[in-house]
Amino acid sequence: KSIEISSKDVREAIGETLVEISDAVKQVLEVVPPDLASDIVENGIVLTGGGSLIRGLDSYLSKIVKLPVYISEEPLLAVAKGTERMLEEIELLQQIQANA
Repeated sequence: KSIEISSKDVREAIGETLVEISDAVKQVLEVVPPDLASDIVENGIVLTGGGSLIRGLDSYLSKIVKLPVYISEEPLLAVAKGTERMLEEIELLQQIQANA
């Protein structure tokens, strides 16, 4: 037996989680350094991963944080591609780790 569910059904089922996510985004935005905050205001927030494919999530978060929110071009591959780029720039990765 199979049933179809809509994105709306999924949003309703994960409503509390969406509130927690939006609260976490707001908390992070409150403590980021000014230079990073200006980049975020200028360029917006980019969602990645499978969850970003929930229809309307970008609009929901954008209304909550009052910033542009976008879905990456290939959200399911974003982490793998980011890891690949960091491995290509191993010296930069080492600098980031040293400063952490």
